[in-house]
This record gives sequence, structure tokens and C-alpha cells, in this order.
Amino acid sequence: MKNFSKTFAALATLALFNSGCNKPDAKTSAGQQDRAAKATAEMANMPGMKTESTSTPGAADIANMPGMKADGTSTGLAEKITMSAAQIEHGGVKWKPVAMGSALGIAIVPGELIPNEDKTVHLSAPARARILKVMVRPGDRVSVGDALITLQSAEAGMAQSDVSKAVAEVEARRSEAQYAASARARAERLLALKAIPRQDYERAIADDERARAAAKQAESELQRARTTANELSAGVGANGEIVLRASIAGVVLSRTAVPGTVVEAGSPLMVVTDASSLWLSINAPETMIAMFHRGAPLRFTVPAYPGDTLTANTESIGVGLDEQTRTLNVRARVLNRGNRLKSEMLASVIVAGGANVPAVLLPDDAVQSLQGKQYVFIAQTAEKGGAQFTRREVTVGSRNGGMIAVLHGINAGDVVVTAGAFAVKAVFQKATMPK
Repeated sequence: MKNFSKTFAALATLALFNSGCNKPDAKTSAGQQDRAAKATAEMANMPGMKTESTSTPGAADIANMPGMKADGTSTGLAEKITMSAAQIEHGGVKWKPVAMGSALGIAIVPGELIPNEDKTVHLSAPARARILKVMVRPGDRVSVGDALITLQSAEAGMAQSDVSKAVAEVEARRSEAQYAASARARAERLLALKAIPRQDYERAIADDERARAAAKQAESELQRARTTANELSAGVGANGEIVLRASIAGVVLSRTAVPGTVVEAGSPLMVVTDASSLWLSINAPETMIAMFHRGAPLRFTVPAYPGDTLTANTESIGVGLDEQTRTLNVRARVLNRGNRLKSEMLASVIVAGGANVPAVLLPDDAVQSLQGKQYVFIAQTAEKGGAQFTRREVTVGSRNGGMIAVLHGINAGDVVVTAGAFAVKAVFQKATMPK
């Protein structure tokens, strides 16, 4: 207490001095600063006292924040959260061990709408070139033959020159072949009149055959040069311009071509797709493989039209599972009438398997959606009446009478939140947000 009295007196004296002096000299100000710093240090050493820091948090402090990395970016959902007894009581959170039962063979699995690759064209640079002009933008509709991108390439210029040379060579060889054919005919007439020796006639025949062979060779070279120019999409000029045109009618899905940039051969420039049909891509869990059959219809919904149940026809089923996710890729074709559906839309696919399947039945509210995925919360009691909750992703099935069937993700005996799951979800979302 003696130290505290001294410190309090020093601080009071300093405050009175500052309030009474508008322009302290440098010497007096320095002394005051020394005494204030000493008083602050003494206060920091007193029991139950600490000084406030205004420094910015370091990388280690940021990394320890829930849902944050050291660079300040979000890491996504927290894996676990802890709630106090008061929070649990306020949210009405209850949990209990679950038992395995059975449910109709209906499951809801996530899917995604993607472009139909059978009706999609990816345009790329045929050679190293500079982009001169881009005539369309994403979302524009194009017809077959429409010019999309103009480039300029040295390789295209050489190909155009080769075509011009080959055309001139063909014309010269054809002229020589015509002259040789005329000379052969004249030699035949003269030989019949015995006006020339047979040796001259045979020479005329050899010249004619040689001229014809040369003409055929020139025509083959012209065909090769034209094929090369066509592969480069080069025109008949000699300026090295390349014009990329639409080979299908559709809509521009994406564009990476930027005028003025130089691109290497094979660089992607644009994607054009016929949006009249899309693919519904599904990664089915291993336990649900038997529920998919080629040619079978699938029902699905999308968030954009929650009241509509759409249909797709299963076209392909993968021959093997993904090694990491242990899922099987399934694709179905969707007729996109009126272009209502867009690529990259998320979908909830309803799959019917027929017979009853093992499942855990939970109240509808026990399954919560976080970032487009379905989760339940596993509870573990903690000290002072609190509890720790771990999120667990699940695959859900049919709903009936306020209950939902969980087909994959939890096992019999797991302690699952059955009431107040929305309150637990709110804490997970709060823990994910940057502090």
C-alpha cells in the first residue's frame, strides 16, 4: 500500500501540472515522461494490476483465433466448439445416444450442374500468337461460323506463304504437263509419217510422264500446305492472321482471351457450349452405389427453384471409386428447357433404392445445413455443466412425420444433439467468423 500511495501521488501531481501548463519546456516534459513511465511500471508490478497494450496482434495471436489462419484468412468451419451450461440451457440443447433403425431406400445426395461436354467446344491458341481482337463476351449467343477471336502469328504467316508458293508451283507444273502432253501427241503424228526417229518419240513420252508426276507432286504439296494453314485457322492472306470461329451454335460460357496479350500454343481462350442440355454430376458414397442404374430417372431440386422437382436421365456410372473420397461419379443428362438452369448450380438429388436400408432416425431439426452441406452435432459433456460439440457431415434420406433418416455419417451409440441444434449451429457460425 505504501508503493501504491507514492504512485498515486506522483500521478496526481503529474495530472495537475499538465492541466495548469499549456506549454511545458522540453526539460520539464522529459522529467514528467520519466516519472509517468516509472509509475506505470510500478502499477504493472502490483498484485491484480496490468497495463493495456495497444500493439497489433502478431501472427501467432491471429493463428490462435477460431477459424483464422496466420495470414488473416478464414479456414472455414470450426471442427469443434464449446458451450457453457448457460448457453445450453438458453438454447434448449439436448442430446442422447442414437439407435440404428431402418428407413425407405431414399437418399438425398449433393450434386452439381455442369456443361454437357458432348456439346461444348474449348477454343485454344493453335500457335504462339498475339491476340488482336475478341468479338464476343461471356453470355453472348453465337452461330456456326461466327468469328470469335482474331490473332496474329508468325507461324500462320509462314503457312500462308507456303500455300501461295504451292499454288504457284501447281500452276507451273500443270503448264509443263500440258506442253509435254502436246509434244507427245505431235511426236506420235510425226512418227506415223516417219518424219522423226523413234528415239525422239520415246523421249517425248518420257517428258510427258515426268511432267505429269511433277504436277501430282505439286498438288500434294499444295494439299499439305492448305491442311497446315487450316489447322492454324489461317486465311489466304500473308499477314499471319488467325480467325477462330464457332463450330457449334450456343452461348459463350467463359473467356480468358484478352486483346494485346501473347499466348502460347494450346493456351485456353474461350469455351462455347450448347446450353440446351446440361450434365448433373453426382459423387455417390460407396454405401449408395447400388441405388444408381444406367438409364434410370433421377429427381433433383435446385435452390433457385425450391418449389420445382426436376428430372434427369442417368447416362453414365463410373467404373471405379475415387481413392481419396471413396465416392463413385454418376452423370445424368438434364434437358434445359428455356435455359432456366445454369452451369455450376448446386442440386439436391433424390435417389430411391426400393427396399428399406439401415438408418438412424432423428428429428428434422437435428440435421442442420452449413455451407451447403448437412451436419449433425456430436456432444461430449465438459466441466461445470458445459459441453463440447463436434460437427459430423451426414447423408440424409427420406423424411416422414417430422423425422429424417440419416443414412451415412453416424453410427449407433453416437451421442447426437436432438434438440436445440440450431443454437449449436449459431455458435459454429460465430466461431468461424474472423474476430
